[in-house]
Amino acid sequence: MNSYPYQGKLAVVTGASSGIGEAYAIELSTRGCHVVLAARSINKLEALAGEIKRKHGVQAYALPIDLSKAGAPRQLAESIAELGLTVDILINNAGFGTYGRFEDIDPEREQEEIMLNTAALVDLTHHFLPGMLERRDGIVLNVASMAAFVPCAYSAVYGATKAFVLSFSEALWAETRGSGVRVLALCPGATNTGFFDAVGSQDMAAGSALSTSENVVQAGFRGIDRGSSYIVDGRSNYMSAQLGRFLPRGRTALLMERISRPKAK
Repeated sequence: MNSYPYQGKLAVVTGASSGIGEAYAIELSTRGCHVVLAARSINKLEALAGEIKRKHGVQAYALPIDLSKAGAPRQLAESIAELGLTVDILINNAGFGTYGRFEDIDPEREQEEIMLNTAALVDLTHHFLPGMLERRDGIVLNVASMAAFVPCAYSAVYGATKAFVLSFSEALWAETRGSGVRVLALCPGATNTGFFDAVGSQDMAAGSALSTSENVVQAGFRGIDRGSSYIVDGRSNYMSAQLGRFLPRGRTALLMERISRPKAK
């Protein structure tokens, strides 16, 4: 294992106002990182930035933004540049899910989901990866999901966006090997955050035991130190992620449909 030197580096964390993003911001600051906190909620961001400054003696910048909107990633990059900051670590965590029969879900909501979960992630990576490569140092960590490994009936768009994140991250990992930049797809299972409250149903968790944001974040640090292309949080989740390797794709899709089917009210 090759530990990354976090002290004095600057990390951008998207979706930083709660859940995994908040846990990442706090843990990075305990390791001596300055942090840029990006999310929609200015009040939550400013409160977290103040807490980080007081407890850990690093700089914390609150930049409210809705990354699901066209042009928002560029706007965030420009705001960071105006502050005179150089980004060493990018944590692409912002994202959300939708759940239900495809034809019943609001199409505009799913377009926002695609923009945030995939397009914004790619755009931010375009903005910050070249500088990391020039300096031969940096981290791009993209938060994918267990949903990346199997077709996800009733969360078809969410699962597809996370499959994109996993494939994209693994390809970048291969491209950047030996460059000094570490790329990782972090794949949590069901996690005790506000994610399912935003979805509006716990059924999407398919009965999985909930992990914690802190456990997920520690898995991410382990993956970076190992130089892995992806890491799954939890042994049982890892075993489940291998399901598609041993069953025909159609059977896997039908199994996931049965597991994920909305429960009768």
